[in-house]
Amino acid sequence: MTYSSLFLCFILLFNVLVTHAFTGTYGINYGRIADNIPAPESVVTLLRANKIKNVRIYDADHGVLTAFKDSGIQIIIGLGNEFLKDISVNEDHAIEWVKVNVQPYLPGTLIRGIAVGNEILGGLDVELWEVLVPAAKNVYNALDKLNLARKIEVSSPHSEAVFENTYPPSAGVFKESILPYMIPLLNFSSQIRSPFYINAYPFLAYKSDPSHIDLNYALLEKSSGIYDAKTKLHYDNMFEAMIDAAYFALEKAGFEKMPVICSETGWASKGDENEAGANVKNARTYNNNLHKRLLKKKGTPYRPKMVVRAYVFALFNENQKPGPTSERNFGLFKADGSIAYKIGFRGLVPSSASSSHLSSKDFILRGGFWSSQWFIVVTCVTMLLQFIEL
Repeated sequence: MTYSSLFLCFILLFNVLVTHAFTGTYGINYGRIADNIPAPESVVTLLRANKIKNVRIYDADHGVLTAFKDSGIQIIIGLGNEFLKDISVNEDHAIEWVKVNVQPYLPGTLIRGIAVGNEILGGLDVELWEVLVPAAKNVYNALDKLNLARKIEVSSPHSEAVFENTYPPSAGVFKESILPYMIPLLNFSSQIRSPFYINAYPFLAYKSDPSHIDLNYALLEKSSGIYDAKTKLHYDNMFEAMIDAAYFALEKAGFEKMPVICSETGWASKGDENEAGANVKNARTYNNNLHKRLLKKKGTPYRPKMVVRAYVFALFNENQKPGPTSERNFGLFKADGSIAYKIGFRGLVPSSASSSHLSSKDFILRGGFWSSQWFIVVTCVTMLLQFIEL
């Protein structure tokens, strides 16, 4: 056994045992408002087959959390909007929620974050604006009392509705009506070192004004882009412009050092007649270009050293979601687990639909005893023992 192979073994072992809050730059939202999507166990197979290591769900479903045990996939769970009022006034209820929905699944299930509510500020329920910060604080305090605060991040994703302006990016600023609620939340997030999460959809921007927005600019295709005269920065795609608009808004609010993570972005493959741009071709183009861009691990024009990270919406088409047709057609995969369109991913094979017909490769992907991580650990230990005997 050579010293070089021993060194490589140490590196592999280190990479297996060390965990991070967000592995790499690419994640996906696993929505489940559907009655025809694969079981969580099959979803784990699908994610691992496509090397997707970051997942966000919108609740704390116990079946999902159990299925993700020993998968190596890092997950952010959601505390639904309907729980915020109760949690905000009762820390004991927050502790109980964590004890029931988080603690039993650790450490096997890699729960790395709790999203307290979703798109609260700027939404229609102003009463929820008032309880968001108290709820977030009680969740964090509950984690702290259970010695989990250093392992699990507390955050709250926002929609573009929190901004008064985003064009050009340097004009990014929060709405005055939201600042009394946003500033306390940002103060708290800064104290616990939580990033700013934004749901950024070039699709929604294009759909709302297709006559004035260049489709190629929205799709991350080659285009003339836009020029921000104030900063003298050029933007060749809307996604990066949206992220930088959030950075400018944070800076004006006094939080210039807070990182931004995109908690949702995607493109619909089907829509109603009045939903411009919603088709398979555009969805494939956007998600393919976004995937390639994220894998480059680079920043934005205004924050070149802040690597962009994003959760794509969504894993599946969800047939029970309300609203326009587009809402039910954001999936990278169809309900049966097959790919919705080609962007380099592969779908579930028929044999992976049930555990009784799993191939040995499927067993490894689902985290069986001889999973890839355990294989590396055991191999390295064996090599180390051999080295010691020399």
